[in-house]
Amino acid sequence: MPLFACITEVLSNYKQVSTQISPEDEEFRDENWYQILNAIENAPMSAREICSSQISNLCESGNLSAAARLLQFLRERNIFTAPNLYNTLMEVAGRRNDVEILCQVFKDLILYCKSLPSTSYLTLARAFSRINEPLCLLQLTTEISELKYPSNTVVLNRLISAFAECGQSDKALMIFYKIKSLKCEPDLVTYNTIMDMLGRAGQTDEMLNKFASLKDAGIIPDFVSFNTILNHLRRKGRLDLCLVYLKDMSAIGIQPDLLTYTALISSFGQSGNIEEAFRLFNEMKTRQIRPSVYVYRSLVNCLKKMGKLELAMTILGEMNASTGNLAGPKEFKWKGR
Repeated sequence: MPLFACITEVLSNYKQVSTQISPEDEEFRDENWYQILNAIENAPMSAREICSSQISNLCESGNLSAAARLLQFLRERNIFTAPNLYNTLMEVAGRRNDVEILCQVFKDLILYCKSLPSTSYLTLARAFSRINEPLCLLQLTTEISELKYPSNTVVLNRLISAFAECGQSDKALMIFYKIKSLKCEPDLVTYNTIMDMLGRAGQTDEMLNKFASLKDAGIIPDFVSFNTILNHLRRKGRLDLCLVYLKDMSAIGIQPDLLTYTALISSFGQSGNIEEAFRLFNEMKTRQIRPSVYVYRSLVNCLKKMGKLELAMTILGEMNASTGNLAGPKEFKWKGR
């Protein structure tokens, strides 16, 4: 299609969605479309800048349909704009409760950008915090699940993570349960994200139920799965269950790392169960995991509080004698993170 015909088509579509503005405003908009035409003919980079400015103006004036159509027009003609323009349009759509534009722009962005920045997912999640349209969110989930490229599971996992990060656990769970009813099955990342979200929300029992359903689905938990469970159980003071899951972890060949042992040793020591803290300390050394200064200091502090000063000095002496062989900062991080 000749370039002028393309612009004419856009102008026609624009006028159909611009019935709420005055004739003077419409004439001004038309002049801007012709400005876009001239820019495209003479300087592609200038065209992108002019289009970006025009989209921002349309968003500010509340003419979201025209802004969305212009983005489509550019994408169809391989004139690429930054994702932040889509994000701006989604933000405005959220404020104006325009869920149709919100969902359409997000789907367009998925197809256009392939690998979305996290800000785009967060923008969508924040917009839905203002919009009470659960059926629209479920429909969006269904449509994303039907995508072939980019990976629908990756997109949905990141969407769940964004809703969880925004404190909308109800919507994250809504997407999770919807996925389970579709051909697009939840994977290990999906479950890990949901379990961490539930743990952070203090829903410990529900978190453990999701861990059980993960195994029921035939998915083998990984290091992140177990550490998510252990971390949230520890923070809730459920140290008895920590030992159960620590045993399960070892049973399937996943070895706890330095950070896992450090956190558990500290928790058991602070709870007064110094015997279990030392058992884990010795187990760690048996598995040739080098203790860090934090492990030693935790044990020493707990022993001092319990009045076991002689044993505290013994552990302190062991730490000083092992200074050159203590674990360093590079070893002090979660695996798979």
